[in-house]
Amino acid sequence: MGRVKAQVMDGENIRRALYRLSHEITERNKGVEDLVLIGIRTRGVPLAQRLAKLIGEHEDTAIPVGTLDITFYRDDLTLISPQPVLHRTDVPFDLNGLKVVLVDDVLYTGRTVRAALDAIMDLGRPSMIQLAVLIDRGHRELPIRADFIGKNVPTSKREVIQVKLEEVDGEEKVLILEVEPGD
Repeated sequence: MGRVKAQVMDGENIRRALYRLSHEITERNKGVEDLVLIGIRTRGVPLAQRLAKLIGEHEDTAIPVGTLDITFYRDDLTLISPQPVLHRTDVPFDLNGLKVVLVDDVLYTGRTVRAALDAIMDLGRPSMIQLAVLIDRGHRELPIRADFIGKNVPTSKREVIQVKLEEVDGEEKVLILEVEPGD
């Protein structure tokens, strides 16, 4: 995929960022009433689960977590693969009237978030949708912004942010990769 240019976060930095985000989410929502977290596959899911655990610990209540697969909502579906792999969307609660925090690992062009918003609206009508991301790398193509950001990492378009999480990758870190022309 490219050579490693820099490591911008390690496991401890990720833990601290999520801890801070858990408090920001609670504060902005004036508690946790009607609050649910929905992780965007793949790495948004463990991040949502971790945030829910942290919020649950400091608010002494369980926070519902859902999983969203946006494969069929993407506007670049035909560019990704002729046979896209489908995963399951699992949102085991009625979204109507709830405050939804969408969780993803990296915010880049905004197209993934747009697809996630379409998917959410097909599931119900929340009272509010907010966005939490571990990394905001800039280069938006749509008018979308995150409400909660773990770390802003300015990048060039020749760079890629790679998030590695224990639950998916067996390690914890965030890297900037330099993509070679032709990669």
